[in-house]
Amino acid sequence: MPSDESKKKEQQFRLKKLVQELEQKRGRHTELITVYIPAGASLNDINSILANEISLTQNVKSKAVRKNVTDALTKIVQHLKLYKKTPDHGLAIFCGNVSETEGKTDIRLWAVEPPEPIAVKLYWCDQSFELEPIKEQIKEKEVYGLVVLDTKEATIGLLKGKSVQVLRHLESIVPGKFVKGGQSAARFTRVREGLINDWYKEVGEAVKSAFPQEIKGIIIGGPGMSKEDFLKGEFIGTDLKNKILGTADVGYTSEQGLHELIERSGDLLKEASVSRERELVNKFLTGLQKDTGLSVYGIKSILKALESGAVETILLSEGFDWKEFEIICPSGHSEKRFGKEDSEFTCGICGQKMRVIGMMDGIDAVEQIAEKYNTAVEIISRDTREGEQLFQLGGIGAILRWRAG
Repeated sequence: MPSDESKKKEQQFRLKKLVQELEQKRGRHTELITVYIPAGASLNDINSILANEISLTQNVKSKAVRKNVTDALTKIVQHLKLYKKTPDHGLAIFCGNVSETEGKTDIRLWAVEPPEPIAVKLYWCDQSFELEPIKEQIKEKEVYGLVVLDTKEATIGLLKGKSVQVLRHLESIVPGKFVKGGQSAARFTRVREGLINDWYKEVGEAVKSAFPQEIKGIIIGGPGMSKEDFLKGEFIGTDLKNKILGTADVGYTSEQGLHELIERSGDLLKEASVSRERELVNKFLTGLQKDTGLSVYGIKSILKALESGAVETILLSEGFDWKEFEIICPSGHSEKRFGKEDSEFTCGICGQKMRVIGMMDGIDAVEQIAEKYNTAVEIISRDTREGEQLFQLGGIGAILRWRAG
């Protein structure tokens, strides 16, 4: 059974895909309409606003633009008749002429019930859609602060969802530990300790200025005792110190150290989506490497395993670009098959070339099939090394409950 977390992640992924699609749409004139209906708003009020806009559109000088805007508004009004009331989280509608050819009309409508409540009421008509309110909903909510340091250098970064962002890299002037000489050695030690204290102050100031307020937690890493010495002092202030989740030993204090810090902080980051993704993909990859028979990849193998009820979880890369085609041959034999955009199909019964009569996005199609078998689907980003490995294996894999026949 798909978990609530998995369902929410799927909603976020679909919204992200929609935003990417709508960002590519441009009107040849000011004729793309955006409507945001907040949660709890009256649909009657929205219809009154749209009716008024239809009346005002009659003042537009260009006959073509006037017609396209009126048609788009009418299409929105017709779409709203499908709803008895405003959805719980509100509604966002995008509609207009997206034809790239002057003089041709292609009025299209997209409607989305977002995963989080819409707070803004908006009507907007422009050459592009207004997407900021829903872009806010696809921003990674889990943001962690990362610091790796020793007495020579420090790197400060953020873990946003699954991706690592380097914010600052600092280098110190602290000398090495050893110097020859009796009394001069003691003096050297005092000078060095003072420089280390100044170094930690510099790192602390950089941390305070670099980290945003919304970070969920902070993890400190590095070789040796530097990280513990840094934490003992009052270098970053109480507010940030209270957000420290823990420390981890890492061998590097560069950007590579940030990635190593994440890998060694699985328990600390158990609520972060990157940990769950790594865990799932590593389980899948380990099954392949050890040839346990509990990991399969490739759409044909996975569909066969699904039919036997053996699939526990399907892993789908965000980059999975296959489609499900509905195809038919001249003799009337029809079926559905997965393939690439430019795939050609031959009938398995009569050997004739088959033509496409329908097409569905591959991710949507796999999710529909998985739902029939009550199988969980996890969308995996390409932001991690493990996620990229899944993509290179064709973008789809499955973890099985038992060996499929």
